[in-house]
Amino acid sequence: MTKAVKKASARRPSVKRRQQAFLEAYDKSLSNVSMACKVVGISRNAFYEWCKKYPKFNQQIIDFDESNIDFAETMLMKNIREQKEASIFFYLKTKAKARGYVERQEFEHGGSDAFIEAMKVASKLRRQMEGQQADESN
Repeated sequence: MTKAVKKASARRPSVKRRQQAFLEAYDKSLSNVSMACKVVGISRNAFYEWCKKYPKFNQQIIDFDESNIDFAETMLMKNIREQKEASIFFYLKTKAKARGYVERQEFEHGGSDAFIEAMKVASKLRRQMEGQQADESN
């Protein structure tokens, strides 16, 4: 190794140290990848490469995410106990679909006369064009 390479590698923290710094920033930022990358000074691409290349690091990321989901679920249940309607509705729409709590969108078409007439004209023109094509092929 040349002196310049040794100097550069001596100044730059090891991957393991940068990963540890990333994990700390990731935890503090509530699993925000962009913010943690910015704090540590790496690209998002480098983060995803670490996840692919280092299974232990990837598992730590998954563990942080699971912990945050557990926390969010705990807060949701707390809100439900405090009778907060939005939380109750959310819970029912996601967990009680089998009981009919499903978000549905219903559309009604008033069928304006102008639209219906335009569709009739378009249909008539299409039939005429198909008839002309049939005549030409005979």
